Amino acid sequence: MSQSYNFDNWKRLVKALAMQYGSMCEVVLHDLTGGDPSHTIIAIENGQISGRKVGDGSSLIAAEAMEELNKVHEDRLSYLTRTHDGKILKSTSLFIRDDGGRIVGILGLNTDLSLSLAAENALHSFNTSADRESEPQQITTNVSDLLDTLIQESIRIAGKPAALMDKTDKIRAIRFLNDSGAFLVTKSGPKICQVFNISKYTLYSYLDEAKQQTD
Repeated sequence: MSQSYNFDNWKRLVKALAMQYGSMCEVVLHDLTGGDPSHTIIAIENGQISGRKVGDGSSLIAAEAMEELNKVHEDRLSYLTRTHDGKILKSTSLFIRDDGGRIVGILGLNTDLSLSLAAENALHSFNTSADRESEPQQITTNVSDLLDTLIQESIRIAGKPAALMDKTDKIRAIRFLNDSGAFLVTKSGPKICQVFNISKYTLYSYLDEAKQQTD
């Protein structure tokens, strides 16, 4: 766990960016030093865009960063996300590092494209993003939603419904869940066991095998 980090200047930047870009841009600051993915947001402006507030949990990107704080993570620029009520956002995630290079936080910008998409012909250049062809990621508002999102993604990666998976498929899915930080979520184990119809003992066995695998 990282030592305490002073986010005061970053909180000032959150307010400044929100003032600069207006009410259609959510600016959010995640503190990843606490080790709890259910409470990472320490500052947010225009939170009505995603429905989040101070004290709420992390996004998928933040959860992945918390799982491997020493891993080299690159900033995510101009990618698409989706809120739970269907708004499409253009997002940027900047990783904040301490003096030792360890990730301690994330500064996120989420611009609501609702109006610009309605006039896309006139604003085409504004709406262009690096991964426009990919499926927008969903911004979760709580840890339960985050776990559900990760489980659904693990099933997609395995390539078949959980009921049709063999051992290899399930290990592949569980490996993704482990790499994505799903097991940081409280009581995630029982839910994962239920989805994949395995016992707690089998989950630990598959998890050990998944950790031993290499790309």
